[in-house]
Amino acid sequence: MNGFINLLKPPGMTSSDAVLAVRRLLPKKTAVGHGGTLDPDAAGVLPICVGKATRLFDYIIDKQKVYVGELCLGVTTDTYDLSGRIISAKTVNMDVSRIEEAARTFTGQIMQLPPMYSALKQGGEPLYKKARKGQTAELQPRPVRVDSIEILEQTAENRFLMRIACGKGVYIRSLMHDIGQKLGCGGCMSFLMRERAGAMDVSGALTLDEIVSEPDKSACLLPLDFMLDAYPKAVVAEQYRQNVINGQTIRPAWASLPCEEAGEEAGKTLRLYVGDEFAGMGERTPDGIRINAMLLDR
Repeated sequence: MNGFINLLKPPGMTSSDAVLAVRRLLPKKTAVGHGGTLDPDAAGVLPICVGKATRLFDYIIDKQKVYVGELCLGVTTDTYDLSGRIISAKTVNMDVSRIEEAARTFTGQIMQLPPMYSALKQGGEPLYKKARKGQTAELQPRPVRVDSIEILEQTAENRFLMRIACGKGVYIRSLMHDIGQKLGCGGCMSFLMRERAGAMDVSGALTLDEIVSEPDKSACLLPLDFMLDAYPKAVVAEQYRQNVINGQTIRPAWASLPCEEAGEEAGKTLRLYVGDEFAGMGERTPDGIRINAMLLDR
């Protein structure tokens, strides 16, 4: 059991609970993890790493994510979404063009202050636990990347559906809170669905019920290299399989690269194959390719 599951996480379930639910359906002692946390109230794509795929976590979390969320203007809460305590509420009459103008100021490389109600840890304790005890913490803005914000439609009075494409570490709740602050009326998130995470799309996601009803659980798995197409491919000759298994630095003469990639700089991350078999991930160095994630069995 090695590969990824494109899970359609339902609202009301933590990402950790989703992992536990999947683990119970798989053979005992199967390693299971998730690639990119979703808020409990959010739904959508949650990449589940199974077996050897858990070794690839660091290579899938940087991929672009796409969210569809609803901005509720005029309402601010302590959690930045409607699950929290309402701090202020007022009627707002806001033109879409003004919202678009405000949203544009939060695209590109920006500094974002994470919400107090988040899983980020300070002193070994998640911030949300501190917040629930009435404690505060000194939060620092973090650099994040927001590729685009698109207003899709107005869904109700003061409510606007948005599509957001971004990199890792972006809190959509904070983004909507900040847009509300920019507009001077306040705002929070009233709905969120992750539409895409890297190569995984919501259209191909499986619900927990679908996984339960599938008698052959391996049929739910996507290949180990499914999420990794963005990385250049290096193919090692079959005769050097044992060298790869032993973790030796792969000499340039052992591997073939597409011509357009052959001259790229040292430090480039590569997908490694021995023949047709996906072997793991490596990093180009002046001496060859260093193996960072090995998937072949000894």
